[in-house]
Amino acid sequence: MKIINTTLLVIRKNGKILLAKKKRGFGAGKFNGVGGKLEENETPDQAMIRETKEEINIVPLNFCRVGYIEYNEIMKGERSLVCMHLYLASDYIGEPQESEEVVPAWFDENNLPWSQMLGDDIHWYKYMLAGKKFKAKFVFDDDFNLVSHEVNVVENLD
Repeated sequence: MKIINTTLLVIRKNGKILLAKKKRGFGAGKFNGVGGKLEENETPDQAMIRETKEEINIVPLNFCRVGYIEYNEIMKGERSLVCMHLYLASDYIGEPQESEEVVPAWFDENNLPWSQMLGDDIHWYKYMLAGKKFKAKFVFDDDFNLVSHEVNVVENLD
C-alpha cells in the first residue's frame, strides 16, 4: 500500500473558521482547511507553512499540531494510506487570497458547511474545536464512501 504524508491547517479566529473551497484535484468543490503533501526532507511543520503560503498567501502564527489522521482510501486509482498531520492556528500574517487551487471563505464555527465538506470532517472537528488532541483512522471504499472510523483523544501526538 502506498503511504502519502500530508498536512492540513485550520485557522480559527474570533469564533470563525477559515476554510478553502478546492477548485481542482482531490476534494474539488468541497471546503476544507489548506494543506498538501510533504516534499522530500520536509517536516510536517515546514510543509504546512509552505502549503498555506502557496494556497492562500498567508503565514500561519500561533499554530499547534492537534491531530494525526490515517485515511485508507483510493488515491489516483491506487489504494493508499494517507497520513495527515492536522494543525490549528489562531492568527496569521497577510490576507487570505484566492489561488489557482482554492477560494478561501470564513464560516461561523457553529455553522460550518458540513454538506460541502468531506465526509470525515464531522467526526473529528468537534475534538479539534474542543481543544483536544486526537488520533483517528478512516476507511473509505473505492467510491469514497466512509466505511468505518475511529477517533481517540490522546495526551500527545508523539
